[in-house]
Amino acid sequence: MQNTRFARFGMVCSVDHLATGAGIAMLDRGGSAADAAIATNAVLTVTAPHMCGLGGDLFALVHDGEVSALNASGRAGSGADPGRLRAEGHTRMPHHDDIRSVPVPGCVDGWATLHARYGRLPLDLVLAPAIRLAEDGFPVSPLLAPGAQAVAALPGGSDFEGVRAAGDLMRRPGVARALRAVAGKGRDGFYLGEFGEGLLELGAGEYTRDDLERPAADWVEPLRVRAFGHDVWSTPANTQGYLLLLSLGILDGLRLPASTERSAWAHLLAEAARAAGYDRLDLLHEDADGLVTDEEIARRRAMIDPAGRMRVPSRTADGDTTYLCAVDGDGMGVSLIQSNAAGFGSMLFEPRTGINLHNRGIGFSLTPGHPAEYGPGRRPPHTLAPALITRPDGSLRSVVGTMGGDAQPQILLQVITRLLGYGESPGAAIAAPRWRLSGGETGFDTWQTPAETVVEVEAGTRWADGLAALGHPVAERPYGGGFGHAHLIDVRADGVLAGAADPRSQIGAALGR
Repeated sequence: MQNTRFARFGMVCSVDHLATGAGIAMLDRGGSAADAAIATNAVLTVTAPHMCGLGGDLFALVHDGEVSALNASGRAGSGADPGRLRAEGHTRMPHHDDIRSVPVPGCVDGWATLHARYGRLPLDLVLAPAIRLAEDGFPVSPLLAPGAQAVAALPGGSDFEGVRAAGDLMRRPGVARALRAVAGKGRDGFYLGEFGEGLLELGAGEYTRDDLERPAADWVEPLRVRAFGHDVWSTPANTQGYLLLLSLGILDGLRLPASTERSAWAHLLAEAARAAGYDRLDLLHEDADGLVTDEEIARRRAMIDPAGRMRVPSRTADGDTTYLCAVDGDGMGVSLIQSNAAGFGSMLFEPRTGINLHNRGIGFSLTPGHPAEYGPGRRPPHTLAPALITRPDGSLRSVVGTMGGDAQPQILLQVITRLLGYGESPGAAIAAPRWRLSGGETGFDTWQTPAETVVEVEAGTRWADGLAALGHPVAERPYGGGFGHAHLIDVRADGVLAGAADPRSQIGAALGR
């Protein structure tokens, strides 16, 4: 079991110890939690291209006396044409190898916007650790190594050619140039520089220069729900953060068993997640509103039967990500999530810098007239859902999040329930066995057939037989990354920070000062 780490003057948690160390270095230099989060994320864009990168999107929650939410998700290019995709026979957005599933990446705009409001250190200093690793090289992690050869032969994938095993040295000179451009000229150095020119070239009409000039980051109103005596916050549409909040609101009104080892515990949480999410494909789009209300929580809670699996109503009409969190000595907390969507994303590389591009466009619909239909300037529905928890007096309690595609709200539901409802330590809550709902092969299609979702449980739990007896289709899976890499920093009442990085990530680290 992963131990809880303790600190007094700041803490950073991420999936990679090199990235966590960069964040701590910013705190040591007097930087804010936002500086630490950006530095940590920047290193991850170098060392973890199978999870995140400059070619992906970003969302963040910040507590600095009050809670703010940042949406740095990109928009489809001006050339987006859903009719052409339908004419080619597509009924869903292409998953790989198609530039049309690549909205303009929002990551760098997210850094610039977050730094402008909350940064204390110069941006070039914040990005320096990532630039050094990209230029001088870094040892490949055991998570990156298995997939490196699969992308090495792709156009633009030459950075990965020499990687054979974990520990091999890898350099990313194009990424280093892109980071230096951001350090020197801000967002314009990236979107209107070498990367932007290459994206226009690769897009061949999908994007215009105006698309790249338009900032992708906005401060938006966060969502919240009261659960277990705390306020839990997440990001609004176009993210699926509302699913976490609906699930917690539903669960808060149910009678939970005394032990998390009982099948009834997993059953009630899984049913809360199913009640919250069965109609996500119909409801979630960038302009969706009113998704979390007391009335809606009550309506969905009434669907749940403690004695058996519910039949969800008909619909009305593994993915890879990285999560990190930071808290500084002044109490600012940042909960940040950044993603390529599926693994290396679209399996396309911007040709000049070798930056792999996300495929968040898979969230768009190709149904004519659907509110999430693919189209120029539109943002797709996102699976990303960072979380932040405050006490009733408004003070920061926790920053928490996970990767995991459609399962992100389900993983956070379990972690937060353990933390707040059962008083488990961060280390215990993060390392505990998990379940997830699965409905397909990609990790992004759970809600295509919501009545047929399977409850997958990590091997070694005591839930499987009991869940099957309650009517759930159940499958056991190995303990590992398929159940998310969650990280958590808890701020105790005495000011001590208690954090944990997920042991499933193998090289993750929670470090403090």
